[in-house]
Amino acid sequence: MPIPERLNPSFGSARPPVSDPSDEVRKRLGEARDRLIVALDVPDAASAVRLVGQLENHCQWFKVGLELFVSAGPAVIEPLVERGHSVFLDLKLFDIPNTVASAVRSAAALGVKMLTLHAAGGPAMLAAARAALDEIAARDGVEKLPELLAVTVLTSMDQAQVNAVGLTRSPAEQVELLARMGLDAGIRGFVCSPQEVAGLRALTGPTGVLVIPGIRPAGAAVGDQKRIATPADALRQGASYLVVGRPITQAPDPAEAAEAILKEMAEALQA
Repeated sequence: MPIPERLNPSFGSARPPVSDPSDEVRKRLGEARDRLIVALDVPDAASAVRLVGQLENHCQWFKVGLELFVSAGPAVIEPLVERGHSVFLDLKLFDIPNTVASAVRSAAALGVKMLTLHAAGGPAMLAAARAALDEIAARDGVEKLPELLAVTVLTSMDQAQVNAVGLTRSPAEQVELLARMGLDAGIRGFVCSPQEVAGLRALTGPTGVLVIPGIRPAGAAVGDQKRIATPADALRQGASYLVVGRPITQAPDPAEAAEAILKEMAEALQA
């Protein structure tokens, strides 16, 4: 999966001048659309279809998570792919290596672009998932396989929550430990909170794929999220993609809310 050009430290060093400012604005809005993932955290397929209908002219990426996948099953993904949307399947796979490898093979057949698994499953599990995709590529010559994303520490977990599960490290320290383990297992994509983006970008370099939830525009309700940031701040820290759910999906006008976030992203990218 190609990394957005803004993540290349050398990007812009020899960029020719743009004569029409509106061209630059359109370019940045287009880049923002390629990097915003709307979370379809809704209870059924009908709700998902309705929401996609409101947003598909504004957004390229949609996330299918546990709530929708458990309700509607894999069938909810096919129409999204057929309509040209990019699907982020966020199931946070966490099981023994053989089971996770089999689940990765099944997910790859759905045509999704990104797939999550829990880094806490350990190096053998992560390596098995990576090997499963490599086997498909070697056997079938499939190049457009999903990007595997290792989830580090949930954005709903602060220091107290991390301590409650028996960890003595800070969330940032735990994120770094899990990311290093993932890199050793051949994983190059990670999910972390906005607070750890800069550290992981330094660790992965420009080729790492960092998908960041916990995004809240200024003034938006925080909800159950603990480690958050605005869209602009997350991009400035080095995020590849931003995952936004309730600030868009629960807004009175989801399309208007999405456009406001895209404009904020575009301004950050231009800066």
